[in-house]
Amino acid sequence: MNNNENIDRLKKTVGMLTLGCRVNQYETEAMAEKFVKDGYDVVDFNDYADVYVVNTCTVTSMSDKKSRQMIGRARRRNEDAVIAVVGCYSQVAPDEVAAIEGVDVVLGNRNKGDVVYWVNRALQDREKIVNIKDVFRDKQFEELSIDTYQDKTRAFLKIQDGCNRFCSYCLIPYARGSVCSKSSDLVIAEAKELAANGFKEIILTGIHTASYGADLKENVGLVDIIEKVNEIDGIERIRIGSIDPTFFTDNVIDRIAKCEKACPHFHLSLQSGCDETLRRMNRRYTAEEYRKIVYELREKINNVSITTDVIVGFPGETEEEFNTTYEFLKDIQLSKTHIFKYSPRKGTAAAKMKDDIIPQEKERRSNLLLELNLKNERKFIEKFIGFDMKVLYEQRVSKAEDMYEGYADNYIKVISRLKSEDEIGKILSTKLITASDEFAYGSIDAV
Repeated sequence: MNNNENIDRLKKTVGMLTLGCRVNQYETEAMAEKFVKDGYDVVDFNDYADVYVVNTCTVTSMSDKKSRQMIGRARRRNEDAVIAVVGCYSQVAPDEVAAIEGVDVVLGNRNKGDVVYWVNRALQDREKIVNIKDVFRDKQFEELSIDTYQDKTRAFLKIQDGCNRFCSYCLIPYARGSVCSKSSDLVIAEAKELAANGFKEIILTGIHTASYGADLKENVGLVDIIEKVNEIDGIERIRIGSIDPTFFTDNVIDRIAKCEKACPHFHLSLQSGCDETLRRMNRRYTAEEYRKIVYELREKINNVSITTDVIVGFPGETEEEFNTTYEFLKDIQLSKTHIFKYSPRKGTAAAKMKDDIIPQEKERRSNLLLELNLKNERKFIEKFIGFDMKVLYEQRVSKAEDMYEGYADNYIKVISRLKSEDEIGKILSTKLITASDEFAYGSIDAV
């Protein structure tokens, strides 16, 4: 064994796991980079490691359960490892998380950047550390940034944190706190750094991205950031994470339509197509207002794809209300709908409502919307069969057949045969040949 191998064996190792949203994915990547800079090797979470970090989600009770399962998995991999649990579950239930066997460090959402310091303290002192900041008092944006991404195809750029909306079913405002935004100068500097490192696509993301800039002294909003990033050489695509539909005023749509790098794909959370249900959810629009936004986006932005989320079985959702949502989705024909069965979250307003929809009925309603979604998704994909699309290829699907998958600018998933892995990370003209339920087969040779 040479000296370099001896040094490698002495390096501490850390396994990282992300649960939940794109913001969590960004923050995990930033935390991993901090560990690397401190001399750690980052290994697969399923491997043996000296330290495990679980970046948790708490959007549903199943999210909490998944977090506990992953903590248990880490403990079984190495019972002597330091296990750090960070994120939303830690923020809203720190005592519960700290009581889980094997957990050594518990951090919330406004001090993830300190994770290496606290882990090193735990390695040295072997004492349990619980450090949770009050997200409603600490309103500063935590400056987490990434210099070196593991994924070289597209990059998340976190520009905002927190939410002031307080939808009646949602625990996230309590986990993430009030709206806070990254300064526009720092956003643009990070976007330029990503471009210099070869990224073709960036995703502007946050907890309530439409609120970007509301807390800043500078007069800047999300659409201003999109326009600024649109001017950066090297960036070819700009995506926006999940966005409140009320963001899309006539003026905003007109401005985005002029940004040639803005991807024609928007994820507009609907949650219900029935006004009565929307009111109980404390959503701030009507079904018809949502419809108007969708139609205007389709009118002004070519090939636009609009995806959404819907909750079934919300407290008080009658059969008539569900049917209203079903007919709304059938009529509006969005390109993809993610369906969630309602589950109460302690601490939210909806948790105090009578959860009067039995599980079997939630399952039936979910299945009906899943079936409708497959029809709508395939119908949307079929509209582009025979068209040449620009596809950013991301990963291999089948080693035997040299098949790779990627996404068109309007977020149609495309699977094609490429010449080599060297084409991963490239945007290639691809003719869509046939449609499946959830993707299209394409050919770069047929262009």
